[in-house]
Amino acid sequence: MVQQRRGTLLSHSENKRKTHTVNTVDKTIVVAVIGLMLVSLVAIFSTTYLYNNNGSIRSTLFQGVWFVIGSMVAYLFMLVDKRTWYQWAPVGYFIGIFLLILVLLFYSRDMATLTGARSWFAVGSFSFQPSELMKFLYLVMMARLVSDYMRTSQDEHYSECPVSWQLRWDIRFIGRLLMWTLPPMVLIILQRDLGTTLVFLMIFVGIVFVSGINWRIILPVALILSAIFLILLFLVIYDREVLYHLGFKDYQFARIDSWLRPFENTRQESYQLSQSLKAIGSGQFIGKGLGKFEVYVPVRESDMIFATIGENFGFLGASVVLLLLFILLFQMIAIAYESYSSFFVTGVSAIVAMMTFHIVENVGMSMGLLPLTGIPLPFISQGGSAIVMNMMCIGFVLSIRYNEERSESEVSQRWIVRILRRLSHLPGMERFQKKTSRAI
Repeated sequence: MVQQRRGTLLSHSENKRKTHTVNTVDKTIVVAVIGLMLVSLVAIFSTTYLYNNNGSIRSTLFQGVWFVIGSMVAYLFMLVDKRTWYQWAPVGYFIGIFLLILVLLFYSRDMATLTGARSWFAVGSFSFQPSELMKFLYLVMMARLVSDYMRTSQDEHYSECPVSWQLRWDIRFIGRLLMWTLPPMVLIILQRDLGTTLVFLMIFVGIVFVSGINWRIILPVALILSAIFLILLFLVIYDREVLYHLGFKDYQFARIDSWLRPFENTRQESYQLSQSLKAIGSGQFIGKGLGKFEVYVPVRESDMIFATIGENFGFLGASVVLLLLFILLFQMIAIAYESYSSFFVTGVSAIVAMMTFHIVENVGMSMGLLPLTGIPLPFISQGGSAIVMNMMCIGFVLSIRYNEERSESEVSQRWIVRILRRLSHLPGMERFQKKTSRAI
């Protein structure tokens, strides 16, 4: 599929020749992530300790512990090379599917009552959300699918074939992507977690756009989806009876109403959004200062953490946070652009698409630009599962430059690589790998 006709990032990366040697950790990404960690700790300390006279530092300490665990995971992932990532992608995917099925049976009743979603395991005060882990496992699997597709397209001399043949080829590939996308999405829908479902959808869209699929397929689908969105929005505003017949629920309409009219019903559905808008606005340019609050906002420490940043540090502080996030995403894109592997390009593109959606949705809902959903702000919102998942992504991205020109003998000497490769040669694992490869 790599061809001049498709001037995509993916095809560029496949054709580029190596012009330099980089064997170091990407310092820009590390500094940006450390900066976001510090922002998170300060914001959560302000929200959970300074906000109340009887506040506890426990949440801040737990957040710090999760950052330490996440950093260790990122370091281990950085040591893993492309061959090992590629080999273990299907195994990770099916482990994630198993956990998503398991959580439907053994979900935390307390968390379900609190959030409305059956998405968490809980043991005492410790909780874990498998769908966060599945985000990473899913995008690695999709990167393998695209890599196989690119290689097969080259073998089939895709660029020399008639357009009708290319379209059929691409449609079959989209069907294959959907085959691996629908199981986690259906399981997450059954968990009643709309926000995470939307994240998976955005990862899928991001992968399709960089995979080099013919624009004659992408453009009509994009137009159809845009038309469906506008029709649904029109029906929400003017004729909801049709949507009730389609299975929409009152709580879904309540979220949309609070988005469209945030100050009409401030005692119920719109309360959280209206309070967030007041808090961010009251911070003005430089904010009120650390721990200075005048507006109560529910769930400040997690989903609405941007309200704390806006009120304490104002427009200036919020801009610094967004700048750090922008630098992180930009550097990821730069690494993908310089990568020589469709596997890594697709994986990084999926990570960027996922994090961009998280940022836009979280900041947008805090400012009333988008409907409220339970989507955290990457690296900043409280939550161990999300932090570890984000640090997994960082480790994956760092592994590209770190292993770029290291020899196979050097890579194979690392203990984590040795363990993973030995496990892959176990009899049961080898059979599983072969069956999965045939399915792919």
